Amino acid sequence: MRRDRKHGMVHDRFLVIAMLAALLSPLGAVPAAAKPVADAPMPEVTDAFLAEGEEIYYRRCSFCHGLLGDGEGPAAKYLDPRPRDFTLGTFKFRTTQSGELPQDSDLFRTVSRGLPGTGMQAFDGDLIKNGLDERQRWAVIAYIKTFAPEFEDEELDPVKTGKVVALPANRPAFSPELVAKGKEIFLRAKCWECHGKEGRGNGQKSFDRKDDWGFPIRIRNVTHPWKIKGGSEAEDIYMRFSTGISGTPMPSFVKALNEDERWALANFIKSLQHKLTEHQVLAVLPVDGEVPGTPDDGVWEQAQPMDVRLAGQVVAPPRWQNPSIEMVTLKAVANDREIAIRISWDDPFKDASHDEDQELNASELTKVGIFNSYVEANDQVPRALETFRDSIALQFSAKPISGSEKPHFLRGSSSAAVQLWHWMADREEAGERSVVEAVARGWRQPPKAQADDQQGVEGKAVWADGRWTVVMKRALTTEDKNDVQFVPGKFIPLAVNAWDGSNGEHGRIMSLSTWYYVFIVAPTPVSVYIYVVASILIMGGFGLWLVRVARNSQVGTGASTNA
Repeated sequence: MRRDRKHGMVHDRFLVIAMLAALLSPLGAVPAAAKPVADAPMPEVTDAFLAEGEEIYYRRCSFCHGLLGDGEGPAAKYLDPRPRDFTLGTFKFRTTQSGELPQDSDLFRTVSRGLPGTGMQAFDGDLIKNGLDERQRWAVIAYIKTFAPEFEDEELDPVKTGKVVALPANRPAFSPELVAKGKEIFLRAKCWECHGKEGRGNGQKSFDRKDDWGFPIRIRNVTHPWKIKGGSEAEDIYMRFSTGISGTPMPSFVKALNEDERWALANFIKSLQHKLTEHQVLAVLPVDGEVPGTPDDGVWEQAQPMDVRLAGQVVAPPRWQNPSIEMVTLKAVANDREIAIRISWDDPFKDASHDEDQELNASELTKVGIFNSYVEANDQVPRALETFRDSIALQFSAKPISGSEKPHFLRGSSSAAVQLWHWMADREEAGERSVVEAVARGWRQPPKAQADDQQGVEGKAVWADGRWTVVMKRALTTEDKNDVQFVPGKFIPLAVNAWDGSNGEHGRIMSLSTWYYVFIVAPTPVSVYIYVVASILIMGGFGLWLVRVARNSQVGTGASTNA
């Protein structure tokens, strides 16, 4: 029976693509309300129970983890990080000591809530429409354990051998004092050598870190809670310090730090986490003087930020499901002549060169059909330093929109063009005009740069401490019909494209957002103030007239009564 299933499933490419579309979202796959604790322990493991788990595994798990549980499913080579090889008995996210097997409850937690920042989705049936109920989750876990013989050895059972790690009994509440203590420990323990002093994952100076399977590792940016795979709460972070992450360079700190120190360190990491803005309209700050043309101008501190979430570009080939840039923060300032937009995003490496000979030939990628239109996570494109440029592009509708209609968020279409303001790090480094204005009429053809005399956007960028900050400035309105026109009082659609060069990103191998909006408050016409003043005077005069009438009426009534 297994042989027949293997033959059918390995060749069912359409199912694999459906799985990729559903699972490979870098925006994070974990609902905050995921239930990590089971209502009851695993049922008795019988042959029937294992058969139930086997069926679920084939249908829901083998695409990534492989029919043999070896992490070599049809989708595996497209995923970063790679799916777990269950046959090795090595599990990353546990509540057991370093190098030990996980508890059943650890496996239940992972299956239920998934792993943010990876292709491992949540399977809690209370959270997703096509999820698994509690018994089904236990059944598939029971089957997964059959791949690793270590689970059959009672001497390796972490519960029976007392190798379970507990949360500290005394856990001080989050406070500035606790965070300050954690920061001191972060520096003393040299956590910054990997994660960077700001926690942005920029401590690593080159791609010299690999996991136990030989695949390159990107150090985690702990300021982005949606990318912390084992959970972003202080309790989750404490457990990572205590257990380590097996198969990776992340060690256990049990011997180096006591419970109180690990708890303080966990709370410091928690304090670094970015809190996303929720609005989708970029409010432009009005200024009387010149708009800032550099990223460090003090005026930017007064502007309201807007976070824009990005995902891998999987709309058109080559499809990319392992993007590095998942969020940018925008601010905007304008006077009566110009507008400036500042874009900030985390990037651990400054990539300011570009080798066109290393670019992927997209036509080769699609010759044998849509199955191969996804880019493999490793080897198909070089994910290396000094290969491709870092880059960012703002995309606007080239024409004013009507109602809710907007161009397609991936480069518009032949009937609804978009304009791109494309900043490139290599041009900035060379002292050239760093922003190129281009027009796109759909993804099937590359954007076309506008003529030199139509290039009106000025750009200036700074990379420091694992973060790019770019300012683009232009006149509010122009005579060019292909240019976006910033008219006060109008909602102007804005989307973002981003490329991390050392992550192999170039061309359509990028991350992108859907539409947001830019809004400049229209100045209030003087006539409005005149109307307001006139209305006040009229209403005031009308009120005085009513008072006078009322008084005359009272006088008349009094005279009549006296008579």
